[in-house]
Amino acid sequence: MKTSQSGLGFFGMLIVLAIAVAVGYYAYKGMSGGDDAPSCQRSHTACLQKCRRTATEAPAAQACQEDCRREADACERKG
Repeated sequence: MKTSQSGLGFFGMLIVLAIAVAVGYYAYKGMSGGDDAPSCQRSHTACLQKCRRTATEAPAAQACQEDCRREADACERKG
């Protein structure tokens, strides 16, 4: 007597899962910009955001922003 199996089974489900993970990975890379090197402007923006999150005192925030500006200026000269 022959029995029939309904559904994908364990191995089939692993293949479907692997394909879904690969598609998700490449979709994420496509939407996030991939492995592109960050531009000077994006680096400067990220630095300023870090200053806003970490500095609670006005003088500390201003010093952090000045550091970001110096780094951005150096990046522009280098690039």
